[in-house]
Amino acid sequence: MQHYTVTLAFACCLAASGAWAPLRAAGLPGDAEAASHGDEAATLQLVAETEIVEPDFVFRQYNLGVLSHYSYLVASGGEILIVDPARDIQPYLDDAAKLNARITRVYLTHSHADFVAGHAELAKATGAKIYINKDTGAGFPHEPIADGGVIAFGRVKAVVMTTPGHTPDGTCLLLHTPADSPRPRLMFTGDTLFIGSVGRPDLMGGSISAASLAALGFQSWTGKLSKLPDELPFYPAHGAGSLCGAHLSDKPVSTLGEQKRENVYLQHKDLHAYVTAVISGLPQAPQYFKHNAKLNHDGPPMLDWAALPSALAPAVAASNAAAGAWLLDVRDAAEFAAGHPAGAINIGVRGRFETWTGIMIPWGEPFILIGSDAEMREAAFRLHRIGYDAPAGSLKGGVAAWQQAGLPVRSVKLLQPVELFKLMQAGQAPVLVDVRLPAEWMGLRISENMLNLPINELARESFRLDPAMPVMTVCNSAYRSSMGASVLQKVGFSAAMNLAGGSEAWIEAGLPTYGADAHGTAGTASIPGVYVNLPEAISPADLARRLMDLPGTLEVVDVRPAPQFAEFSIPGSRQAPVAQVMSDAAWLSDRRPLVIVCRDGSVSAAVAGALAQKGARPIRFLLGGVARYYDEIMRPAGIAAEAVPLTPASAPRLAPAPASAPTPTAPTAPTPVAPQARKRSAGC
Repeated sequence: MQHYTVTLAFACCLAASGAWAPLRAAGLPGDAEAASHGDEAATLQLVAETEIVEPDFVFRQYNLGVLSHYSYLVASGGEILIVDPARDIQPYLDDAAKLNARITRVYLTHSHADFVAGHAELAKATGAKIYINKDTGAGFPHEPIADGGVIAFGRVKAVVMTTPGHTPDGTCLLLHTPADSPRPRLMFTGDTLFIGSVGRPDLMGGSISAASLAALGFQSWTGKLSKLPDELPFYPAHGAGSLCGAHLSDKPVSTLGEQKRENVYLQHKDLHAYVTAVISGLPQAPQYFKHNAKLNHDGPPMLDWAALPSALAPAVAASNAAAGAWLLDVRDAAEFAAGHPAGAINIGVRGRFETWTGIMIPWGEPFILIGSDAEMREAAFRLHRIGYDAPAGSLKGGVAAWQQAGLPVRSVKLLQPVELFKLMQAGQAPVLVDVRLPAEWMGLRISENMLNLPINELARESFRLDPAMPVMTVCNSAYRSSMGASVLQKVGFSAAMNLAGGSEAWIEAGLPTYGADAHGTAGTASIPGVYVNLPEAISPADLARRLMDLPGTLEVVDVRPAPQFAEFSIPGSRQAPVAQVMSDAAWLSDRRPLVIVCRDGSVSAAVAGALAQKGARPIRFLLGGVARYYDEIMRPAGIAAEAVPLTPASAPRLAPAPASAPTPTAPTAPTPVAPQARKRSAGC
């Protein structure tokens, strides 16, 4: 049996990973990214076979660690049902041959967004029928099935239960064996119910609000799932590390009774509390999700899995790059640092390569693979899993050929932790940029004096930095920070550096860290006597979604001067001077999260940090301030950002300033952002 410890990330966020003893010993979160670097995580692995002892019955659970994807095989009577298959179907075919059984049925719990499923491949290879909810309106040949519909074969009866929430067409599948047993023996929950979580409801691209879907999910739980036996084991489509939910467990199976006791979302017994919990704090969905969901809905194209991208001479690759093609270097961080084509970005194939490629390289844009022949073959194969089926080519001869052709080569300085610490002690350290998620940065960091710019926002937010200054990127294991250094180089930074081994190596060297305490409620340093309570950052998209879906659940205060507030403000926000917010204890009396807003996020981060020390009220600050909020959420379509500089003289008057600064003792509910003003999230 093989089991992986991987966690929610942006793709890859915090978790207690058994793979990282030094971090665990320090009481700090493990690194999901590094936990998926092994070769086995990149291939379909058998997790478990059922403990149910029945004649003529086989059950198998598979895990694809790099995508945190579970799929299933059920065999009886010489026939096999595959549930939520991966696109590379050979392991299922091999197991079917060993079992001397035929794959006759494929079931999709819904149209997955985070990977391209293997239903079309299996149907072509085996002639299997594909079953999916009739409400999906799938565009491929299939058997539509409704609530209560039955799939029967051998000694098995599988009953469909429609459970909207993650998507409108989400379903679960209740498995009975023998077929006439009155109670199900196990259940497949797809993305409806995870172990420790539920499917996120914000992936519909604006066609239905997250709050509306979350409400449907609450009804699915209270009206259907919660009424099933507590001892019923269930098997989800994803584990820890998936972006289809938050806070997923790395356990491969649970029971409904266990989730009633332990799942934090299911502890909310009233609708509005549940909805608030489910739609709060979700990471941004990768842009490729909506395209994968469409492929799965319409029917993915068939592939020649053995086909390789065309080998391009260095001059041709350079010409394509000059025309806009991405140079994707799939080697590890150390090899990349030693030398790489100028302009290349580094996404190592030994990690969550698929997800990060789908995050960093826009759908449909050409890209050229760089690495060894074996690495490029593996990269091309694995990218089929997310529908990146047609690389523009691969670099013939690799970096050596590029260099021999006289084309520009760059390098990244790898600094060892002890070297960096000495520079910090001497006051000569480079600018430190933590490229992880804000929650990770607050949970653990190597210095109090470092900037948090998540990797997916780094190119956009790099304007805060001076390209001529030395800048060092940091993450847990140097995987994302190598990506970050390459991004900085690509946008013009001349002295990008990377911390060798990341914060894991820093800890192993016995150097001080700063982060959350054992309970995760406050910031502390590993140096005795240092205590820091930290606020949380909120992105413009998350703030707009919260104001839209749950008006009145946040209080937004803008600390810019009143004249600037009068020229432009976030709808529903109110203005108050910094001094008043800092000194009046009434600002800490409300239980709702308080969001501090300024022009670019710098002042609000400082104010939020100070307020967080004074009380228990949840404190947030807006990443990028009103400038970024306007650009991402409210700038009219078709108007370039540079055409509307956000200054008091030129910004549109979207919300008038009050005659005088209101006091916090009588808060007003925020006004929802108009639907047409919201930037839509990635679709599912």
